[in-house]
Amino acid sequence: MLDVNQSFAQTLVKSLVGERGHIPIAKALPDIDLELAGRTHEAMPYTIYQLVKHMHYWQQFMLDHVEGRKPQMPAHVSESWPVETGPKDEASWQQDIQAFLSGIDQAISNAETAPLHDPLLYFPGETIGGLLRNIASHNSYHLGEIVLLRRFYGAWPPPGGGYPT
Repeated sequence: MLDVNQSFAQTLVKSLVGERGHIPIAKALPDIDLELAGRTHEAMPYTIYQLVKHMHYWQQFMLDHVEGRKPQMPAHVSESWPVETGPKDEASWQQDIQAFLSGIDQAISNAETAPLHDPLLYFPGETIGGLLRNIASHNSYHLGEIVLLRRFYGAWPPPGGGYPT
């Protein structure tokens, strides 16, 4: 029988990967090309590129806390959004996607091995498990926006389908 911590850890991993409620995050990004990543529209506040960079910024910020480091808090949330609307080239875009997905793998590893109830040294009132849950919910929120942008631009579903498998 699983204890509460093991059960929470398994739930965290599922949430970080993306399951049941939406497509796994790793399936929603890799086929996005340079043009789609930086596509703008007057009715849209940001691009897919900007969303991925924003997600990665906060994911890394929270992972730094989880791993005992003290990242610098931005003076304003706008600092977590890139000014540029798209990547400079395909290689840098693929690196951005891989860096983000590697962060998810890092979060999963922490969810599977870290003492989730432990408080964070530099984040008063928060636990390792709480911050990993925050990563999962923040990524899920913005993944929905990426899917919506892809639908808006006629670039959905990705290869393999647009539903959880």
